[in-house]
Amino acid sequence: MRGRCIGSLMVMSTVKAIERQYRAITSAYYRGAVGALLVYDVTRHSTFENVERWLRELRDHTNPNIVVMLIGNKSDLRHLVAVSTEDGTSFAEKESLYFMETSALDATNVDNAFTEVLTQIYRIVSKKTMETGDDGAAANVPSKGEKIDVSKDVSAVKKAGCCSS
Repeated sequence: MRGRCIGSLMVMSTVKAIERQYRAITSAYYRGAVGALLVYDVTRHSTFENVERWLRELRDHTNPNIVVMLIGNKSDLRHLVAVSTEDGTSFAEKESLYFMETSALDATNVDNAFTEVLTQIYRIVSKKTMETGDDGAAANVPSKGEKIDVSKDVSAVKKAGCCSS
């Protein structure tokens, strides 16, 4: 009996240590995020059911102003749909998320989803910059309609790798 209790305590202690490590890793992973795409498969309802849990985790570990878009992927498989557009829209409205259906297979709305998230992030950052009156930061914010050339930044990332420092 005693051995079982000690073993049980040891297991619980190990589980608690793993949970602490997980929380630390999760917090670091989400730190500084300004946008997120929550993607579910419209042909598998179980993936839609998991969205609420992922959204809760996202909100627990990020800034409350993060831009979140809910995406129903595989819209090209209309004959296999298990999650209706109305269900996705309803959930997005209830949780104050942007919503779009996409198809990675035929590229329907994929660029639009990223563009919309980036546009909303830009709008929020610009608004905050203007509200704080930070002239140094405002100088770095392009004016409306100004073309932004990211090719230099992208090529630098490609050369260095996405995670190198």
